[in-house]
Amino acid sequence: MSAALDRIDKFNRLLGRVAAWAALLMMLFQGVAVLLRYVFSYGLISFQEAVIYGHACLFMLGAAYVLQVNGHVRVDVFYNRMKPSARRAVDIAALVVFVIPVACAIGWYSFPYVLSAWSTLEGSRQTGGIPAVFLLKTSIMVFALSLALQAAVIAVRFVTGQPMRDWEPEPVSADNGDA
Repeated sequence: MSAALDRIDKFNRLLGRVAAWAALLMMLFQGVAVLLRYVFSYGLISFQEAVIYGHACLFMLGAAYVLQVNGHVRVDVFYNRMKPSARRAVDIAALVVFVIPVACAIGWYSFPYVLSAWSTLEGSRQTGGIPAVFLLKTSIMVFALSLALQAAVIAVRFVTGQPMRDWEPEPVSADNGDA
């Protein structure tokens, strides 16, 4: 079972790298689009859509990686002051009660939407746009699946007592950094 968990982790690290490259490409396309529009008075729909695709990839493909490295936003009122066993219980409950069901619901309800896009190989509605809207919509399914699997991996590792070095919060210090 550990090998399967490691493969899911590895896959989500790969998605995280893809998301990082998407962020870089998104910035480059946005910069070129602005340069073309305001310096040369020339606009390219495909560059504008590439920014949208990059933005979608950044969030949809990077979500499971962010969860994997405990980089997600946590509303922390008591969490850092809890004992490790209590934090583990909170994390397991949050993953099982919230993350996995929401990811599964997103996957379930988006499946017909994505399937419809694939059945027609849906392209851009704009002339000169990127003819791969079906791939953009597929990122919704990749998001749901990768997030649900990563949440399950983390929950299994917590329940079985495997170490989760990325999930240990920073120690709370008495000095809050104000000097």
